[in-house]
Amino acid sequence: MILLSAVACALPGWAQNSAQPPSPQLTLAQALAAARDNSDVAQARHALAAARADVLSADHAPAPVLSAKAASIDLQNGIGGGSLVARKRIDKSIGIDWTWERGGKRALRTQAAQRHADAAQADVEDVQTQQLQAALSAYYDLLAAQERLRETAEIERSASALARLAARRVQAGDLSVQDAARTSIEAERVRAETQTAALERQQAALALAQITASAAAVEAAGTDWPALPATPDSAFDLNAAAEARADVRAALARVQAAQAARDHASAQRKSDWTVGASYDHFPGTSNRLVELRVSVPLQWGYHYEGEIARAQAEYAQAQDALDKTRRLAVLDLQHLQQAAAGAAQRAASFDNGILPRARQVAQSAELAYAKGATPLTDLLDARRTLRATALEALAARLEHAKALGAWQLRTRPQALLATP
Repeated sequence: MILLSAVACALPGWAQNSAQPPSPQLTLAQALAAARDNSDVAQARHALAAARADVLSADHAPAPVLSAKAASIDLQNGIGGGSLVARKRIDKSIGIDWTWERGGKRALRTQAAQRHADAAQADVEDVQTQQLQAALSAYYDLLAAQERLRETAEIERSASALARLAARRVQAGDLSVQDAARTSIEAERVRAETQTAALERQQAALALAQITASAAAVEAAGTDWPALPATPDSAFDLNAAAEARADVRAALARVQAAQAARDHASAQRKSDWTVGASYDHFPGTSNRLVELRVSVPLQWGYHYEGEIARAQAEYAQAQDALDKTRRLAVLDLQHLQQAAAGAAQRAASFDNGILPRARQVAQSAELAYAKGATPLTDLLDARRTLRATALEALAARLEHAKALGAWQLRTRPQALLATP
């Protein structure tokens, strides 16, 4: 009598035997934790460190300039005798000059650098979110590949058992050679599907390893599928969530930096003065002479129109980029919300209706064939339908897990990152 092996072809996690050797287990929380500190995030943090260093470079006054000179050296009549420092007739002086920045240039320059640093900080968070999304997608791809491999391996065992039974029935004269050949062909087809599933699992593990820097032979824990139904809140404030996104905050900080740079360019019209003083020593005239000086640039014919126009254009460009980022952020959240809701409905329909009915049909076909009430063709069709339905149900579960995870990472990341 043929066993009811089709019952094993169900949603992920129902097949208990794995075709893969034991591998280190990796939970979703562990994969996300590794992705938060991968090489891409490290590069973004280096850019943040450079931006913070720019703040230190901007927030300082011009350095004073120390100068020394020897003047009034009489080459015709000589400089006299005696000590070079105290007696010779050489006008020696030492002085210091300092540039007085006017118009708040230092504060504006520092403000622009600080806003760029704020944008770099937001960029780090945005890169982290992107890497978390990539890790979540790769993790569920691996989890689905594992479940797909287990299902196809179980189906292969069932098909092989049916082929062996058919061969014995041919020897006993109870089954035609043609029907036995059909079971053998079906077993070979399923074996090829199992080999393909094993290759897909290896590729999924490698993809996850690239993001998390984990071992290539890692295995995803089989308990991380989100519960059904799990849908986003339809009353969620998308505009507020968009404003809180890291990419929008980075664009806003760049607008503020461009505004400070524009104000700094306008401040160039207020000339910086250079003030200085010197102490002179001229033997024969006086040993204590003081010189005071002020240098004022004269802006004749040019008032930094080019710098101001460029800063204004860059400010407008940053403002346009902010508007675009805000608009795309809201649309992206709408897409994620709708995708998560639609995927939840599709996965629930397979879980609660389509797959149970397909299992029931396959079970009935098994019983009917065992009693000789149905031909082999009907049994094989029922098994193929169950196999296709189970894989579609797995694909629907995978789509739901990815869509819901992407939505949570953009709206409530703590719900995933705090998972033990």
